[in-house]
Amino acid sequence: MKRRSFLKGTATLGAASAMPSFVFGEAANTALVKNGEVITGAHWGILKATVKDGKIVKSEAWKKTSNVPNPLQTAMDDLVYKARIKAPMVRKSYLENPDSPKPELRGKDEWVEVKYEDAIKLVAKELKKTREQKGMNSICAGSYAWQSSGALGMARTLLHRFMNMTGGFVGVTGDFSTGAAQVILPHVVGSSQVYEQQTVWPVVLENSKVVVLWGMNPIGTLRLSFTVSDEGSFKYFEKLRDSGKEIIIIDPLKTITTKFFEGKATHIRPTPNTDVAMMLAMANHLLKSGKYDKEFLSTYTVGFDKFEQYLLGKEDGVEKTPEWAEKICGIEAKVIKELAEKFFDNRTMIMAGWGMQRAHHGEQVHWMIVTLASMLGQIGLPGGGFGFSYHYANGGTPSCVGGVIKTINAGSVGVIKDGKYMGPANADGAKENAAQSWLSNTALMSYPVARNADALLNPGATLDDNGNKITYPDMDFIYWVGGNPLTQQQDTNKNVKAWRKPRTIVVNEIYWTPTAKMADIVFPVTSSYERNDISMTGDYTNMHIVPQKQVVEKQFGAKDDYQVFVDLCKAYADGLAEAYTEGGKTEMDWIKEFYETAANQVNANEALGIKMPSFEEWWNKNEPTEFFPTMESESYVTFADFREDPILNALGTPSGLIEIYSETIEKMGYDDCKAHPTWFEPIEWLGMKDKPARFHMISPHPNDRLHSQQNQTKLRDSYAVAGREPIFINEEDAKELGIKNGDLVRVFNARGQILAGAVVNDDTPRNVVKLCEGAWYDPNENGLCKNGSANVLTIDIPTSKLANGNISHTCLVNIEPYKPKDGEDITLTAFMPPKGAK
Repeated sequence: MKRRSFLKGTATLGAASAMPSFVFGEAANTALVKNGEVITGAHWGILKATVKDGKIVKSEAWKKTSNVPNPLQTAMDDLVYKARIKAPMVRKSYLENPDSPKPELRGKDEWVEVKYEDAIKLVAKELKKTREQKGMNSICAGSYAWQSSGALGMARTLLHRFMNMTGGFVGVTGDFSTGAAQVILPHVVGSSQVYEQQTVWPVVLENSKVVVLWGMNPIGTLRLSFTVSDEGSFKYFEKLRDSGKEIIIIDPLKTITTKFFEGKATHIRPTPNTDVAMMLAMANHLLKSGKYDKEFLSTYTVGFDKFEQYLLGKEDGVEKTPEWAEKICGIEAKVIKELAEKFFDNRTMIMAGWGMQRAHHGEQVHWMIVTLASMLGQIGLPGGGFGFSYHYANGGTPSCVGGVIKTINAGSVGVIKDGKYMGPANADGAKENAAQSWLSNTALMSYPVARNADALLNPGATLDDNGNKITYPDMDFIYWVGGNPLTQQQDTNKNVKAWRKPRTIVVNEIYWTPTAKMADIVFPVTSSYERNDISMTGDYTNMHIVPQKQVVEKQFGAKDDYQVFVDLCKAYADGLAEAYTEGGKTEMDWIKEFYETAANQVNANEALGIKMPSFEEWWNKNEPTEFFPTMESESYVTFADFREDPILNALGTPSGLIEIYSETIEKMGYDDCKAHPTWFEPIEWLGMKDKPARFHMISPHPNDRLHSQQNQTKLRDSYAVAGREPIFINEEDAKELGIKNGDLVRVFNARGQILAGAVVNDDTPRNVVKLCEGAWYDPNENGLCKNGSANVLTIDIPTSKLANGNISHTCLVNIEPYKPKDGEDITLTAFMPPKGAK
């Protein structure tokens, strides 16, 4: 069986933990706890909330799984009470004349409070008008985001369900996290790998001799999952640290992971964006020394002979020797050779992160890792090969067996006629996207998410994309939920121009984020702690079913996203709400249905001898149901079946093998992505002859936020410097520039400027600075971001024509001490409501 099918199958066949017996037939108790403890869940884990007099006073982990702290779990109160939108709001110019709403005033205009019912009618009217005048392709509902982790409160899916039923929409494909890797890897190994289970930790700990952490910061990024985190991996990293194995960290930055392994690991710090050159040199050395697995290459891969010509310089006249790479990556040739031989001589697991592929030509990084691992010949062996998700969602924690809950779906494209919902369109009326995954949607037309600003600014332009050509639609109505694209998208100043182009922008939001401030109509919605829901834990493990219980009353008149879309359905067309709710299902009706999907899977298998209780019993128990791994899942090895029989277990590539050379990509004829892994010089990097700025800025995932989530919470007090986002600069560089620890500094380049607080230490090498992404964009009248949002400075061009991912880690900046000019206002307003709002 293919690995994904195996995991899916085992997840539905297993056993639930023993549950206490209750009286059958009791009702699910949805009354709120005024004083006491409530179990719920979020991206950062299963949580226990303490409530006093109807207010959240404390939040913490339900159970402690390791000694690694997770501060994200402690700020539930701030997520409920701080920076909230307190009423439905409409931008003044839009309210006065929706047909001529002065979109250039977005982010500057005043806001007007309106009645919820009036906001609903306004959105329904303007959406209808846009569809009638400009068609489906004028409606954008991309909403790629880290939304609620619940099965019902998935804001993006709820939006897509509404937009599909009203006639379709323009959506987005891919994501900002793995935009390049998720496109190149199916060409190389037949699947994305970045969102798939890894060789499990028990196998790694037993069999690996060398473990390489390449461009990853798991002690920071494992604090969360896309669903509810099971927090399964921290204990394994603790075991790895204490195992005596050889651990090698390859990363320009000294991260909290590097410090976690202090004294137990070797830290190698290449020049940013040069990992491919370093890997090519390792491959060259293995080739010339004869230390590579010829049998594996001939049996399980195609195209190595052509790649070999490139390594030896016969293709372009430049041999990729360690000496050649030393001048690019800054790592001594001797060290490159030693690493290559060490990897070959020992069972080696290369655990790689995603930051390296968020760079110009980012497709090459993961392709080259697979190629290097193929030369080592350990793919499919216990503890050998590579893994691209050990740092995300607790990949490598063994998958558990039990029931899997259902979730709300995006529905089907519908037909509205004479103000009535007529039902789903037939095959002639709508054709849904054939390639579906958890990252895509049922949009009738879509484009890569990292090209958001380009698409808005350039309707009618064409984009080369993975062998296809996409024509950007003319989008005039944007509805965005569950996300903050004003902070996510690269080159914020360009993005602001893009967001001032459409006639209408509607946002469902909890807080006054930069995106909410750039909308026309805003619905205040509930946080996940103000509504009931249900979720699995672990994107790979399905370790628990969690009752995500409402902790406190809905705040400030906020509505659930589900309620907003039901009400929009009522205002939009007769019969639409009935279809959207499948006959009037309430919140608890859906949650019960989702739970019973899992319970029926378990209870139908009498051989297990285990029964899951009724939904009412389970809900009232206020405790997660826990599932457990099997012997099979605890010994899972990625690509083991392929290695055992590459014919019966062929990969999803055209050849069925690992494609070091891809004829498919060759036929595309792209100049920025060749048919084999290639070193391309980035558009900006420290090796340039004429650098536009001095410092390479790396903008990694923050340790104490989920991208921009939690930026307004008390956690900010632990990291803000000079009241701003911290920027880390090397001690020697700071001394040269006259920058002291704690100083307010200006960081700038041709794309924009921001204020940040200096942290002077050796966490970054010379000529490199670190500024975490996700700080809420907060411009003054001169366009200076007062809160230190990294994407004001980053470049918005594609990784290549193949994947069109983002290149946020390819960025040069300057930095200098800063003193405000006379009369200049640099007061932080990121977390304050805009003009006219409460």
